[in-house]
Amino acid sequence: MKIALLGYGRMGKEIEKVAISRGHEIVIKKNNEEDIDVNLADVAIDFSIPSSAFNNISNCINNNVPVISGTTGWLEKYKDAIALCKEKQGAFIYASNFSLGVNIFFELNRQLAKMMHTLEDYSISMEEIHHTRKLDAPSGTAITLAEGIIENSSKKKWELGKSISENSIPISAKRIADIPGTHTVLYNSEVDAIEIKHTAHNRKGFALGAVVAAEWIVDKTGVFSMKDVLNIG
Repeated sequence: MKIALLGYGRMGKEIEKVAISRGHEIVIKKNNEEDIDVNLADVAIDFSIPSSAFNNISNCINNNVPVISGTTGWLEKYKDAIALCKEKQGAFIYASNFSLGVNIFFELNRQLAKMMHTLEDYSISMEEIHHTRKLDAPSGTAITLAEGIIENSSKKKWELGKSISENSIPISAKRIADIPGTHTVLYNSEVDAIEIKHTAHNRKGFALGAVVAAEWIVDKTGVFSMKDVLNIG
């Protein structure tokens, strides 16, 4: 499989290592905002920056190249990307986190929220920790976790920092050097606490999930998620 890497930073380089180890070829390494001939590739993987992501995704869809994106911070244009994909009958996956373990964690989070939603004595809070180079806060992964709770509870929204509303989920975002990503969901009461946590030891898990998703999406048409790739939920 020939892969275009749209974004060749630390994640792009990690994806390259994993892809080559699985027998694939990297034919494009793009680390700027210029359009390139993505038709050289069978599939594109976008881990760029927020200002480039939508342009990268649109370029792929317009050229009938399946594309997966793990870039966060651009989601105000996500609906536009979906609309373009449907119009052009393309193939697209966006995930806030491609780690296979994190996507299992997402499902555990949803199931726990369903079980906890009637237990009013428990407060909900979240914490995410990432490296100091991460541009957005809270992380896309934290937002996905919060949305999973909101869909399965009486909570209406999330808030960065301390919550000012009973209907919101407070998210603490910390930036510490060389932390790939740690996410914690805490249900706390006067008598006990329930905590679920995912800790990434390195970036290889994110890269592996991205390559697995790229392998899966080739020859498909539609807008998908990692739940489709992993057949969970």
